[in-house]
Amino acid sequence: MRAEPSADTPRTLTVGTDARRIAYRTQAGAGPTLVWLGGYRSDMRGTKAEYLAELAQREGLGFCRLDYSGHGESGGRFEDGTISRWVEDAKAVIDAAVDGPAILVGSSMGAWVALRLTQMARDAGDRKRIAGLLLLAPAPDFTEKLMMPKLDAAQREALARDGVLTKPSDYSPEPDLYTRALFEDGRDNLVMTDLIETGCPVTIIQGMADKDVPFSHAMELVTHLPFCGTIMTLVKDGDHRLSRPQDLALIGRAATDLVTAFRDGA
Repeated sequence: MRAEPSADTPRTLTVGTDARRIAYRTQAGAGPTLVWLGGYRSDMRGTKAEYLAELAQREGLGFCRLDYSGHGESGGRFEDGTISRWVEDAKAVIDAAVDGPAILVGSSMGAWVALRLTQMARDAGDRKRIAGLLLLAPAPDFTEKLMMPKLDAAQREALARDGVLTKPSDYSPEPDLYTRALFEDGRDNLVMTDLIETGCPVTIIQGMADKDVPFSHAMELVTHLPFCGTIMTLVKDGDHRLSRPQDLALIGRAATDLVTAFRDGA
């Protein structure tokens, strides 16, 4: 049964110089607040987000989720999206809707957004803002590390010439669309270039049968994280979605463990 708040009309926030309308939902509860950050072309009504909404309601936790511009119930054109733009969307919603520390739950591209938000909070001197990171099939730097090496000469030429590349999607009848701007902006937001000082515990859940983000990518990410406070769980038969009942239960336990760890240390 879905949590009741998911049926509500979302709140909206105007973000950026182009005044794009960003939709988000919140549930009141004790902190730290769980914040859902979805993946490329996903939205806040997906299976994992709904599961976490129910978990938060059941456990009395605060919960916040949003749709990036061009996604789900938010305004803006998807093809205008970049990592910087979607990070800006997420930061604006968190600043407006989340009081106190947050645990960022980033799925696929959402993990990249989460890591950039963590870096930005630390750069701003707000070291207590992010209380933990739960990264699911994390795909930071995916444009440069996962996509670019696989593009053939014709695809690279099309991207340079037309500014856009389309590829068949395994999750939608509509093809995935990637823009030259996304790749160029991605290079300005790379995180797997040095040590990522999170200042908080990090839990990674990665499927070993993931065809989109190989588990070697998650293992490489671990080498860029502080050796203390980082846990990675490999799900041998898990795919990129990590949406089976057993996957959801694992995600729920990891989220509540991060909440407990923060409270015990507070």
